[in-house]
Amino acid sequence: MTFRPGARPTGRPLHFVFLLDGSGSMAAQGKIEALNEAIRAALPDLRDVAAQNPFADLLVRAIVFADGARWHVPQPTPIAELTWAPVVAGGFTDLGAALTAVSEVLQVPPMDHRALPPVLVLISDGQPTDDFEAGLAALLAEPWGRRAVRMAIAIGADADVDVLDRFIADPGIKPFTAAGPEQLAYLVRFVSTAASRIASQPGRPDAAEPVSEPRLPEPELPEPADPQLLVW
Repeated sequence: MTFRPGARPTGRPLHFVFLLDGSGSMAAQGKIEALNEAIRAALPDLRDVAAQNPFADLLVRAIVFADGARWHVPQPTPIAELTWAPVVAGGFTDLGAALTAVSEVLQVPPMDHRALPPVLVLISDGQPTDDFEAGLAALLAEPWGRRAVRMAIAIGADADVDVLDRFIADPGIKPFTAAGPEQLAYLVRFVSTAASRIASQPGRPDAAEPVSEPRLPEPELPEPADPQLLVW
């Protein structure tokens, strides 16, 4: 690629999608407040990652699953322009609906054929209450869905880690578990920035291919400031 000295090179789109659990259980124990704060705290780190890679244009959106799925950030938004409005929790855990909706935006069009592999970060504290199998099948039926860098964070001990592992479908990446607000904030930053860097690496193989270890550094989770006060 050539470009004029002093000019910013044209970046390839890097679509980043948060898939967020907005079910009623997230209203308990301060989980939804901690999730909103964790995403707000992660945005500066994502802006730093974007600034370090002028050949990728980081575009963020978010979808919330509860009673069905709703786009919380409906349009791909440049990370430099994104401000986070709080998610409100209530309802069921319709993860399948969210996966189906994400599969639709990963089709070409609207996806640019020049795009880098998208990043999908799933965060949940429970188990799907709708047809997760159909949603996952729809996602993985799309070439961009299969090639996406998929990562997941379980909030607390009640999250279905097997479902999160099946969503990732990559032997080199496993779900992480947050036991409290401090760990959730750390993991949202860690996963978001790590996934963005992986997706923007040149020549990343299709996610269906074997993965060379290690893929990720081991996160050093902080201990809760007061374990007696709040542990999920």
